[in-house]
Amino acid sequence: MNLSELATLAAYFFVLSILAFYGWHRYVMVYWYKRYADHVPGPRPQLDPLPVVTIQLPIFNEMYVVDRLIDAVCRMDYPKELMEIQVLDDSTDETVDVAALAVRRWQLQGFNISYLRRTDRTGYKAGALEAGMNVAEGRYIAIFDADFVPPADFLHRALPQFGDPQVGMVQARWGHINADYSTLTRIQSIMLDGHFVLEHGSRNRAGCFFNFNGTAGIWRRDAIEQAGGWQHDTLTEDLDLSYRAQLKGWRFVFMQDVITPAELPVEMNSFKSQQFRWAKGSIQTCIKLLPQLLSADLPFRVKAEAFFHLSANFNYLLMVALCVLMFPSMYVRYNMGWSEMLLIDIPMFFAATFSVVNFYAFCQMQAYPQDWKTRLKYLPLLMAVGIGLSVNNTRAVLEAILGKQSEFVRTPKHGVERNGDDWIGKKYHQLMIWQPMLELALGLYFTGTVFYALANGIYGTLPFLVLFQVGFLYMGGMSLLQQFGGEEAELSTQIAGE
Repeated sequence: MNLSELATLAAYFFVLSILAFYGWHRYVMVYWYKRYADHVPGPRPQLDPLPVVTIQLPIFNEMYVVDRLIDAVCRMDYPKELMEIQVLDDSTDETVDVAALAVRRWQLQGFNISYLRRTDRTGYKAGALEAGMNVAEGRYIAIFDADFVPPADFLHRALPQFGDPQVGMVQARWGHINADYSTLTRIQSIMLDGHFVLEHGSRNRAGCFFNFNGTAGIWRRDAIEQAGGWQHDTLTEDLDLSYRAQLKGWRFVFMQDVITPAELPVEMNSFKSQQFRWAKGSIQTCIKLLPQLLSADLPFRVKAEAFFHLSANFNYLLMVALCVLMFPSMYVRYNMGWSEMLLIDIPMFFAATFSVVNFYAFCQMQAYPQDWKTRLKYLPLLMAVGIGLSVNNTRAVLEAILGKQSEFVRTPKHGVERNGDDWIGKKYHQLMIWQPMLELALGLYFTGTVFYALANGIYGTLPFLVLFQVGFLYMGGMSLLQQFGGEEAELSTQIAGE
């Protein structure tokens, strides 16, 4: 074995080892969820008297869903004289007229609802929330994004947790209006269930930090102010504020049984845009706050979990490196004997991948005990999509590391709730050209790698190679099909969801 071959193998196993290490962390999440099951926040008595609550609705070009949001908020089962509703509109299109008309309609019914429009997007969503809070009346601030439909009893179920004076924020679990619309929305619903049920649930039960998700939650105003307010130097202002508030000693509560439905993106490029913003913002927050977290007077478990949480998206860099190294390392080791490959590769890949299966299967069992088994068929494609996101999210991570600033691009929503709802003919489509082409190229690269493994009898690696192949072909192919396929693209989406 020459030096270049040795370097290839060393880099390959180094990358795979780190990915396996993060994979094992998912087992910790499952263990904590079960180990601290008795730490679930229970019901508390209603606050007496009921407080004034400011409900902020930040929107930007959301003409298809803003009516649905405002109507749902105004129909919540809470004394309307104790609700101050702020529609924080930065829109530049017809949303302005739609939102203003909806506000006027509910004002005529006696609601304290105001329409606050900014002429610029300084600070983006964080700036809008800050501007609204400057004139807010309430000591508690609930926030809902445009694509959410809060249940009528949301305030009555969430507010009692603030009877504990140390509670600074209460986060509800996201539900899914259109989970059954397509294969893509089903995969997203499982991903988000994992984040909320297991990640939030486990961290909260174990006494570790977790984050407000930007919507479907309530803040104590004092917690926002003491933490330094809304800041807009990251794309995840919610994650940033969450960690600053908890560093100040505020305690957060996750209410798994309070579910607030939201619309999932039906367009692949919208999904990628959302993932890009979350990945870049989390690394920006990691760079900004992790040194402070690690030097704070906190238990080791809290620091360790914060490290895993904030640094997780660095794994996308490793995924791209693994993609590049996979075939060369296979070629080198084939000449050494394929049995050695099985003895080394398979256990490490198993550690990195089976933890994902265990994580999401356990999550579905907890969230949907009646029919969780029927959802497991989507796990292989979920894993493939996670791999296929590596190009998109690696770009996000690199931009965060290099300090490149970018606009807060909100995730387009089209008011799609059920099969048959149109989205192709609506506004807010996002274009990507070079990235889907790169994803397709990687898909073809792994297609060649699959054939090489078949030709040489290296069957043990085939399941993992196919995940990479399908992930990149699906991500790149769906992006291009939906951009240029017109009605055919919508039809293919619908068929995939049946």
